[in-house]
Amino acid sequence: MSGVDLGGVPETMLWTLHNRASELLRPDALLRDPEAERIYRAIAYDYRRSFGTPDASHAVRSLQFDEAVRDWMRRHRGGTVVELGCGLETQFQRIDDGRVQWLCVDVPESIDVRERFLPPAPRCRHLRCSALDASWIDAVDPARGVFVTAQGLLMYFGEDEVRGLLQTIARRLPGSEVMFDTIPEWFSRMTTRERGLWRTPHYRVPPMPWGIAPAALPARLREWLPTLQDVRVIPYRRFRSFPAVLMPALGRLPGLRALVPAMARVRLGGAGNTSQIGL
Repeated sequence: MSGVDLGGVPETMLWTLHNRASELLRPDALLRDPEAERIYRAIAYDYRRSFGTPDASHAVRSLQFDEAVRDWMRRHRGGTVVELGCGLETQFQRIDDGRVQWLCVDVPESIDVRERFLPPAPRCRHLRCSALDASWIDAVDPARGVFVTAQGLLMYFGEDEVRGLLQTIARRLPGSEVMFDTIPEWFSRMTTRERGLWRTPHYRVPPMPWGIAPAALPARLREWLPTLQDVRVIPYRRFRSFPAVLMPALGRLPGLRALVPAMARVRLGGAGNTSQIGL
């Protein structure tokens, strides 16, 4: 087994791996991902000490991102998927259609860990930089369409940084689609208070400055992005443990929608915008 030395936001790649791989090991798993299971077993890390009892949240998120990207790939053969904050996510390995061009973007220490278990390939390149460093766009070929994903990433940025990133994508990659997840404002406040949010006595969740109610997201994005063509707010579909199992139901109740996380899929106007979101 191999150890890793990570801290801060990069260490969260082990949290998401813990939840995804633990789901995979169930006989009734929602997600099948042999590569994630392999990596999980290969890393000498006390996951439960840091992250506690696993839940299905990150597996559900990965599954719903998979569905969206597959839908897009069917209509953009040979297009490019950009995975911002890729960490140890194994989406390319799960859904590769043999034609897609994939670009994994993350900070150097995260890519260094990733490449110990998932080496780059001709159609799955790695780029060592922050998502906020717009130089990653120079490595993108937009000829056959672009889909940008950001799983478990934007909440770690300030709102101005999120706005700037999305505006840069809209300006530099017109016609692209973007999918990301959000947390509610109350959860953001818990992570940024002086005491912080402790997942376990041994692990403090990194501050997540950007939180937003799902119902407020469309108006905020339309304010930020004049070329916005469509935005869909997508609720999480399923959880296993209580009280998280109530989350999909809460997301359907008008008075409680602000309390839950969500995902958003955005279609930007401009060159290359030739199809509708099929959700």
